[in-house]
Amino acid sequence: MNTQDKIGVLLLNLGGPERLEDVRPFLFNLFSDRQIIRLGPAFLQKTIARIIAHRRAPKSMANYQRIGGGSPIRLRTEEQAAALERALQGDGSFVVRPCMRYWHPFADEALREMAAAKVDRLIALPLYPHYSIATTGSSLTDLRRTLARMGLRLPVREIDSWPIEPQYVASLVARIKEGVGGFAGQPVQVVYSAHSLPVQFIREGDPYVRHLEQTIRAVEEATGVPGRLCYQSRSGPVEWLGPALPEVIEELAKQGCINMLVVPISFVSDHVETLYEIDIQYREMAEGLGIRFAATRALNDDPSFIAALRSLVLANLAV
Repeated sequence: MNTQDKIGVLLLNLGGPERLEDVRPFLFNLFSDRQIIRLGPAFLQKTIARIIAHRRAPKSMANYQRIGGGSPIRLRTEEQAAALERALQGDGSFVVRPCMRYWHPFADEALREMAAAKVDRLIALPLYPHYSIATTGSSLTDLRRTLARMGLRLPVREIDSWPIEPQYVASLVARIKEGVGGFAGQPVQVVYSAHSLPVQFIREGDPYVRHLEQTIRAVEEATGVPGRLCYQSRSGPVEWLGPALPEVIEELAKQGCINMLVVPISFVSDHVETLYEIDIQYREMAEGLGIRFAATRALNDDPSFIAALRSLVLANLAV
């Protein structure tokens, strides 16, 4: 590694519609990706994706309307990128930018910025701690294809997962202790909620669930507070990982649970899954069943989380 090199760091993330009129094309991009969900034979993927996007758009738009009319994920990721670039200032010359999969800034936009900055090499850092072909895999595939299409001959190092990165785990531990503390010593059921995934991917060897379990074990060793894993955000006509968070809420209510803390274990940036699904939809459901409901704050650009990203970058360069 040449210490004089200028290093470009791409923070790979999902992306999201910033305005209500972006929702339908965003959904089309999402459902067109065969690595995230397989809709019929490959040659029909985009046709089916267009139909699903058309049908789902009104409901999705209503959800985004309740969180301000769009997703903040681009802004949050830009804040993370700026904070990471500042954190790396004493380590060399770094340019850090967001790179989204299904909405702006797409890979070609991010790569043009890197080319304009005259970086010598790239590090691809997905903001998905737990590897899945539907998230990290799809983003890295898209990045490789875009580099080839643009004819950019930049060396790229890829970070594919980091489920037990110490400072990431410490960030989660701090959030959980803060959340549990809000119940003033009363018993609390901790529930880890992860984005669901088609079961078929796990059957084919995807390590996503194993990575989630690794993070949870590391967190619970530090907190001493046991929890249970569930899933949210199913989005297509296939079998998805379960149990779903609404099912768990109903089960806990039947068992007499009165305090519940949800930890969005696979989300490091606020998006519709945290701001609408957890903070509004599932909160209303739990409170309607007599459960006092709380959720841990998203990591976003918290300094301890940015320190985790810095460690990942520097460890990758040291290899």
